[in-house]
Amino acid sequence: MKLHRLYAAILLLAPLASANSLDLNLTKTMPEIEQLYLDLHQSPELSYHEKKTGQKIAKKLQQLGFDVTDNVGGYGVVGLFKNGDGPTVMIRTDTDGLPITEQTGKPYASIVTVTNENGATVGVMHGCGHDIHMSSFIGTAQQLMLHKDSWQGTLMMVAQPAEEVGGGAKAMLKEGLFTQYPTPDHVIALHVSASVPAGKVSMKNEYTMASVDSVDITVKGKGGHGAYPQTTIDPVVIASRIVLALQTITSRELSPLEPSVITVGSIHGGSKHNVISDQVKLQLTLRSYNPAVRLQQIAAIKRISKGIAISAGLDESLAPEVYVHEDESIPSTYNDPSQTTKVRNAIADAIGKENVLETDAVMAGEDFGLYGRTEQNVPITLFWLGGVAPAQYKAAEQSGETLPSLHSSKFAPDYKVALPTGIKAMSNAAVALFKQE
Repeated sequence: MKLHRLYAAILLLAPLASANSLDLNLTKTMPEIEQLYLDLHQSPELSYHEKKTGQKIAKKLQQLGFDVTDNVGGYGVVGLFKNGDGPTVMIRTDTDGLPITEQTGKPYASIVTVTNENGATVGVMHGCGHDIHMSSFIGTAQQLMLHKDSWQGTLMMVAQPAEEVGGGAKAMLKEGLFTQYPTPDHVIALHVSASVPAGKVSMKNEYTMASVDSVDITVKGKGGHGAYPQTTIDPVVIASRIVLALQTITSRELSPLEPSVITVGSIHGGSKHNVISDQVKLQLTLRSYNPAVRLQQIAAIKRISKGIAISAGLDESLAPEVYVHEDESIPSTYNDPSQTTKVRNAIADAIGKENVLETDAVMAGEDFGLYGRTEQNVPITLFWLGGVAPAQYKAAEQSGETLPSLHSSKFAPDYKVALPTGIKAMSNAAVALFKQE
């Protein structure tokens, strides 16, 4: 009874919805969604291990009346409900957690630990808000089933695993997500934000998230004694020159109007003070929006690495090996302008125009972008759901304090406000797309 009064109070404080939006009665349903959130938050599973999470989502969708297929592309779930003739609208959530030990101090904090592939014990946490995503996802499915008279078409609910490692969307598409099931006319998703106050959403047309590539460079050399460097070809020096030279790709080879990031995140080589090693290994992350820029980054990395090695006296056969982890590569997320405008307007009608913000593109990546890069050329839209408690956000603005980011052990979204906002936003966005001619 107390929970019902609490949610009634929260909803009374919210802006009145437009006559164009769904009349959602969340007072009765939010306690159940909140319990789902707490359960998911306290039982996170790492990428490729989301078995129990997938089972929970599948069960919820089955209870709502969806035709459910589980274990798609790993532990992915596809729920379908045909409600007359009309377009197919796909709503996607992601399900995996991160190897982070939670330090939020919340009474419901995750205490899950697992043993990783290296034999170390690591904590597991929903540090990227996938528990918010899944709870909003189920809440949206619930509301759309309660308001079937407001839309016609096929509702396609997709719970995707392994987003954090860039493998889940690829695996589900490979298993026929867009061919064995109805090909969607529209695909939408939300992502919780650690920089937007709860109760609001933000979005932008066109590029909104970056492509991501992991690249390994193995720099070879001719080892020897540190006291006789003239008898060696030092791979540490070559690698150091490469690290510096790679920065000129963005600053001197690419247009300053094209965003580009090339970060060397790891460098390993050598074993002792007075030994010149035979090789050094570099690990890079590449980010861009334009697919042509991505290809230019990779080509330049190969050319520069080879050229510096040869200039140091190495034979061409010992040129650095540049390996792009194509299995982990994901494209940029491009929000279809026409569809995104319709989604923005529908959300503004539901939660108030003042609560729908414009945002800048970010250099973080999301494999959601893959759904818009298939041969079916499906339009996609991803919007950000505010997750920061409003009082905390205001205090940070006044003090200049940096808020905990996504993937932080201290990231704790204000789920009591974020969840009803996400459900209202996504439900109304979906209905608007169903009504599109």
